[in-house]
Amino acid sequence: MTAAAKDADRPIRLAIVTSHPIQYNAPLFRALAALSSLTIKVFYSWAGTASQIDPEFGRAVAWDVPLLDGYDHVFVPNISNAPGTHHFKGLDNPAMPAAIEEFSPDAVLVYGWASRTHLRVLRHFHGRLPVFFRGDSTLASGVRGLKRVVRGLVLRWVYRHVDMALYVGRNNRDYFLAHGLGLDRLTFVPYSVDESLFAPNAETDKRAAAMRRDFGISDSAVVFLLAGKLIDHKNPQLLMQAFNDLAYGAGAPDTHLVFVGTGPMQSELQANAAHLERVHFAGFQNQRAMPSVYRMADVVVLPSKRETWGLSINEAMLCERPVIVSDAVGCAPDLAEGKAFAAVFPQGDGTALKGALRRFAGSRRDCQALGKEAAKAIEGWLTQTAAVRLADAVRQYCRPKSA
Repeated sequence: MTAAAKDADRPIRLAIVTSHPIQYNAPLFRALAALSSLTIKVFYSWAGTASQIDPEFGRAVAWDVPLLDGYDHVFVPNISNAPGTHHFKGLDNPAMPAAIEEFSPDAVLVYGWASRTHLRVLRHFHGRLPVFFRGDSTLASGVRGLKRVVRGLVLRWVYRHVDMALYVGRNNRDYFLAHGLGLDRLTFVPYSVDESLFAPNAETDKRAAAMRRDFGISDSAVVFLLAGKLIDHKNPQLLMQAFNDLAYGAGAPDTHLVFVGTGPMQSELQANAAHLERVHFAGFQNQRAMPSVYRMADVVVLPSKRETWGLSINEAMLCERPVIVSDAVGCAPDLAEGKAFAAVFPQGDGTALKGALRRFAGSRRDCQALGKEAAKAIEGWLTQTAAVRLADAVRQYCRPKSA
């Protein structure tokens, strides 16, 4: 065997740079680590593993799923005076390039650029190693006028340091195309969640039925669910108004609405719903409870004013639930548009949202049949698929040209 052939057979060494352990990323990292074609190491720029206050949830959050098991990782010291992902200087790790070089990678994958460290890594390794990039931004940023022009110029400069961007869906692809990355520098790697967590089982269904009983919801009622932070851009107030118009009007169907999550709008929403016996609040639910939460409901709604993707829709579909999303939700073109199990309405249009709710409000049995279709459709967006596509993209780019 030639040296080039031997080199082609060995695993590619991939350094992954990201901010902190995130419940949605850990399953992908574990799947990548299990592949024989890669050797990965994750370099964290912020040790955000302990229970800490999430300003949008308005409470301390400690996820009940493993975030660091099953893959090699290291926390690189962060010298920021105000560590976090909420501002550019919150991730400041001068030792990051040296730590990565000590791993001797064949390529670097960077999650996001808008921090001192991640931009430093992009610039340091550009031209030295293949640089891959992962982000979920879309063109629906809300930035207008001169700011949009300036931002566009900055982004084009940033992405000149990227060899290959891994886009998560159509809106994300269009964003990269608009900022100077051609199709030859783009590879589709689907957004995914931990499908093993959402696999059906008898205990999950039992807990879901118990939740319905606790809320006083009959077996025949259709339940709509919003699962997420109760913040303005999720637009929970629009959903409540549209539901009220449907559920309390003439000839109203047997329906209920459940909000799962906390946030700054919770008190206002609860006050507005104080006299509404069909509107319920379940508070914050950790990851292991979410499969039962989705199965307690019949239709999952995400009416956001802006949303780069909307992973609750992936989760809902894995749990065999039809979905309703606004056209400002990033996953709409990929997972919802033109699908029998989904409805897409214009962002902010309460009348259209009410119509979407009515479409699914007639029968739980119909919702269950549509949910089976949703589960089939999401099979192309599983963690293993994402891991294989990412590994193939890295290996194709890095393999010796003479092999």
